[in-house]
Amino acid sequence: MTQTAFTAFHHGRCIASGDLDAVVSAALAALAADSVEPLVFSDQTGAVQPLVPPRPAPAAPARGRPRLGVSAREGTLLPRHWDWLAAQPGGASATLRRLVEAAARAPEAPEAARRRAADAACAVISALAGDAPGAEAAVRALYAGDGEVFLRETQAWPADIAAYVRRLAAPAFSAAPSAPA
Repeated sequence: MTQTAFTAFHHGRCIASGDLDAVVSAALAALAADSVEPLVFSDQTGAVQPLVPPRPAPAAPARGRPRLGVSAREGTLLPRHWDWLAAQPGGASATLRRLVEAAARAPEAPEAARRRAADAACAVISALAGDAPGAEAAVRALYAGDGEVFLRETQAWPADIAAYVRRLAAPAFSAAPSAPA
């Protein structure tokens, strides 16, 4: 799954999947034909996306280096952390940027990938199947890493919803740690 993948559901059926513009266009067409608003989900996070993105408010002049897209924020560190940052080449800001860039490029830890997949699937379950039979047990199995129970609990769900949730949840099970012997 990429960050640019989205999926739309209308009346419990998948109506589109792909880039945001195409999925929103399909969702708006479904809305025009029916007064029930489709739901568009981010495949990465499981978050519901607005059908029409809100217009951004005019930005107030900000401090920092706006041409570079730099925005000043506040961070809370212990004095020894500030001392260490100040001693680094380029100062605290440059060091923090280098550390963040290095962490963003580093491979995601398996536990973080499992948790991200479980959180995305759980968000979709809550929106589409929260009152479906076995939903609570499916969520418990999802976070416990029990793929067998998860599949069993999602069997009675509408086919498109079950398939989508299983696809989002798959990384939560494929990288599950083995139990100690």
